[in-house]
Amino acid sequence: MLTHADSEPDEQLIARAVGDLARRTRFPVAFGGLERDGAIHISAISGARTRSIDGLVVHAMRGLGGRALVEKRPRLALDYRVARSITHDYDRAILGEGISTLFAVPVVVSGRSRAVLYCGAWSQAPVGDVVARPALAVADELAAELRVRDEVQRRLALTSTGPVDVLPATAREELRESYAELRRIAAGVDDPELRSRLTAVETRLASLSSAAAPPALDLDVSLAPRELDVLAHAGLGETNGEIAAALGLREGTVKSYLQAAMAKLDASTRHAAVAKARRAGLLP
Repeated sequence: MLTHADSEPDEQLIARAVGDLARRTRFPVAFGGLERDGAIHISAISGARTRSIDGLVVHAMRGLGGRALVEKRPRLALDYRVARSITHDYDRAILGEGISTLFAVPVVVSGRSRAVLYCGAWSQAPVGDVVARPALAVADELAAELRVRDEVQRRLALTSTGPVDVLPATAREELRESYAELRRIAAGVDDPELRSRLTAVETRLASLSSAAAPPALDLDVSLAPRELDVLAHAGLGETNGEIAAALGLREGTVKSYLQAAMAKLDASTRHAAVAKARRAGLLP
């Protein structure tokens, strides 16, 4: 979790994700929590009629969520009371709320389950693709944001022992790779609010290497999002074909974006355009 004062705590991310579950699925009850010390600590609940789920801690391989946590895949109990594929350690909490159908979705980041989101119904409710898809989408969006936060914190840690102007060249190059990857992730996110938050993180990443760069150029240039995308990848030495594959574009489209960016930056080559963009603080 980021320690900067303007960063949203991870617990608030969970609360927002649970709120999204309640709005975007057909389940009347939604709850979830982060993984900590091998257990899921439920911190956000929406739609519950009782307080039986409050403060619930679900341990690995115990109950439905504990299995989802370890197996890193969604788990469903259509009739929770008689489900044989799970332990019933948490019957008092789940059945106390009157939940019959329970759907648990892990939030997997870099191969590790970081949280589990739950959807519950008080009666047996079939869970097909149409019903499950919104819940899986919320989990994917939360995973993307947690992944970005992890990467930003890792980059910030590189600068924690000294000023940015002594940032090693290898670390600076990794910073640029992370920026390009972040822009690729953001391009595939449909949620405007999440994209806005990712853009704010991109701006912070771009500023991390500014002290190590030559004096900033005073350029009144505004690049389109896709122009920044292709420049970020071009700055990694990728060919037009490689950029196209990374961003899901046609090679001719990549060339057009590069040419537009070069024109705006008054640069005769892609390398000059990348250099000017960096000096203008548009790229790390």
